[in-house]
Amino acid sequence: MAISRRDLLRLSIAAGAASSLGLTTDKRKTPQTPAALPGYLDAAVRAARWIRTARIETPEGYVWLTGPERPEGFDTTPNLYTGSSGIVLFLLELARATGDKAHREEAAAGADALIASLPEKVRLDREESGLYTGVAGIGFTLGQVFKETGDEKYRKAAVRCRDLIHAAAQPAGQGVEWGTVTDIIGGASGTGLYLLDVARTMDDTTSRDLAVKAGLRLIELGIPEGNGRKWRMDPTFERLMPNFSHGTAGVAYYLATLHRETGRQEFLDAALAGARYLQSIANTEGDTCLIFHDEPDNKKLYYLGWCHGPVGTSRLWIRLDQIDGKAGWLNWAKKGAKSILASGIPEHQTPGFWNNLGQCCGSAGVADFFLDLGKLTGDATYTTFARRVTKNILDRATRTPGGALKWVHAEHRVKPEYVYAQTGYMQGAAGIGMLMLRMDRETKGRGWAGRLPDSPFI
Repeated sequence: MAISRRDLLRLSIAAGAASSLGLTTDKRKTPQTPAALPGYLDAAVRAARWIRTARIETPEGYVWLTGPERPEGFDTTPNLYTGSSGIVLFLLELARATGDKAHREEAAAGADALIASLPEKVRLDREESGLYTGVAGIGFTLGQVFKETGDEKYRKAAVRCRDLIHAAAQPAGQGVEWGTVTDIIGGASGTGLYLLDVARTMDDTTSRDLAVKAGLRLIELGIPEGNGRKWRMDPTFERLMPNFSHGTAGVAYYLATLHRETGRQEFLDAALAGARYLQSIANTEGDTCLIFHDEPDNKKLYYLGWCHGPVGTSRLWIRLDQIDGKAGWLNWAKKGAKSILASGIPEHQTPGFWNNLGQCCGSAGVADFFLDLGKLTGDATYTTFARRVTKNILDRATRTPGGALKWVHAEHRVKPEYVYAQTGYMQGAAGIGMLMLRMDRETKGRGWAGRLPDSPFI
């Protein structure tokens, strides 16, 4: 059985507390066969080819091993973070990009297995409702499969996911919650974003109402800090993480999104309080913006990616800019980008940007952010950097004898020696392949629709 992300996070922070000021990274280079770099679309096709080597055919449909080259990766999961949901989303986009129906058929077979994986009810102690960890992410994926195939069974399954989330909501304070986790990855903020997506796509006011109740509960859980407010991932978790995946930036982003959807002022007030707290703790030296990984032990450790760095936290700044374009919020996203540009990545690794190429902690997420910022501002500097980061990802691909591509990297900062190739979205080939598909579309002057419910651009 796979270890949960929360358990991995506890392990990482506990080990990182003693070494936050510096950490040796894995210096080994993956041997490369001299060859020209593949094009973006070709790289995505080759990534899918490698992912297929980890596919298992079951009576219910297709599942994929999460990391087939290590015993620890001989597991399967339906979730969006490391599992089948993320792979199915990638295959759907690949089918659209190539016109190859085989990719869509493979995605549909994966969706069939997702349907079979759905629980009878959501267990709140395992974050089973979560966007990246549970039913919310599965439901979003099944909805996308229905849009692509028109097959009614996927619509019904997506509705079932919605109903599971509704049934699992527990009254708490002035609102509702799904267990005690508040965050984007497995908690109320991510689940709420899924509900808002359901409300839009299914014209479902009950889901919007439930999302509002989740927001009201989150406001109650905010902790006053100076002139602002902060949130814990979980009241039982010993450290407080301020950035996007598990912290204040993610909760505030959700509350700002609620305001945008409903017009209710209390959600904007709470989001602005979260933003003020983040500004108060930000390292803004040189007109940059970096916010530490966690308190109290890692206040000098700065990540750069989606999970705990400017890539994710800038989603809050962008959302607030969408609400009030005259308040200067976009400048904070630019400050975060400046921090990344000044860091020396991707060629140089830092204590908070180690040997990781994925969407969550590493290079793929950075490239996506710079593509967004380039389109938002019209500044070609950002787009040029996105291409540079993507080229580095291609440079570091491992070519297999079958002509496929995989990416061997370290998921965990505190375990730099623990490297292997993964298949999933946030840490593996599916997420990197999705970036390649987006780069292909961008270079052809086409828009990009392959976004998840926590994107400020849906």
